[in-house]
Amino acid sequence: MDHPDLFAPLAFAHGASMKNRLMLAPLTNTQSHADGTLSDEEFHWLTLRAKGGFGLTMTCAAHVQKIGQGFPGQLGVFSDDHLPGLTRLAAAIKAQGSLAVVQLHHAGNRAPKDLIGEAPVCPSDDAETGARALAGDEVAQLIEDFIVAAERAKRAGFDGVEIHGAHGYILCQFLSPALNRREDAYGGSLENRTRIVREIVAGVRARCGEDFLLGLRLSPERFGLQLEDIIAFAGEMLQAPELDFLDMSLWDVFKEPAEEAFKGRSLMSYFTELPRAQVRLGVAGKIMSAEQARQVLADGADYALIGRGAILHHDWPEKAKADPGFTPVALPVTRAHLRAEGLSDPFIAYMNNWPGFVAQDQTEDA
Repeated sequence: MDHPDLFAPLAFAHGASMKNRLMLAPLTNTQSHADGTLSDEEFHWLTLRAKGGFGLTMTCAAHVQKIGQGFPGQLGVFSDDHLPGLTRLAAAIKAQGSLAVVQLHHAGNRAPKDLIGEAPVCPSDDAETGARALAGDEVAQLIEDFIVAAERAKRAGFDGVEIHGAHGYILCQFLSPALNRREDAYGGSLENRTRIVREIVAGVRARCGEDFLLGLRLSPERFGLQLEDIIAFAGEMLQAPELDFLDMSLWDVFKEPAEEAFKGRSLMSYFTELPRAQVRLGVAGKIMSAEQARQVLADGADYALIGRGAILHHDWPEKAKADPGFTPVALPVTRAHLRAEGLSDPFIAYMNNWPGFVAQDQTEDA
């Protein structure tokens, strides 16, 4: 079977087409202002990736409620105060021929209390994090705030949004039978636990129209998730007429599942084998080299999300286009290398928490 190459265009059911199969993964970078407004540093980081050839440039997780902030220096999309920066960013990304997409996020019980100034929220009370359960009207408001944030992104000129349903944040918490013990329409059965995501997806499509890209990010493991549930829900979402792309964050695209019953084949294969209507399927997780990116397409994905590789090389797509054997620089890298690739000091400090990423035996300026 023939598979498209990394630089074949990709059309979606709604909105604009991507010029290639390479999407910048949404990456925490701690570079924006305390109030969620865009900083020059984050603007530079993202627009440099658009210039470097990514078909779609996605922001970091941008919180849709003030109490949904998950980390310092997080980009916000919960207020019209954010519109000037978002508008500037969307225009600059699109000027480079890249699609501009905001990832919509709420940290839920992963919002640090000392950052948001109050107890975080969760589908159910959570003693481990001190999070309190959302009341029924608060669930309705959360859904509305995701939808309004999508409308705000459209007003700012973005091509679309991605709903963050992965990595243990609030929508993922609803999907988790361990964290979601609600007894209303948003808890219990898989249909009920996925209801909030389906209602957000439907609401965004209804309010943002047919010319707007809509994606969803899911992760299949950790955070109390059950792989069987996520496979079933991913299968449903791949048939959803409102959705344009599903982004599966797998931690490592070539790994086997953690659950014993599912071992013996790649985790990714459980998703690439699912029938998909017009919804495009992408995968993320340690795709570093051009060959690895081509491999995930050969294995059935429609596009590849590049994260760490894009931190190391703002022009990862251009390098892969020029050299089919391209492999990023070896880790660890110096702070000087990261500065040259558009990372500010707060982002470098954040990357310093990733074991083996930033070289330690160097002078302050190295």
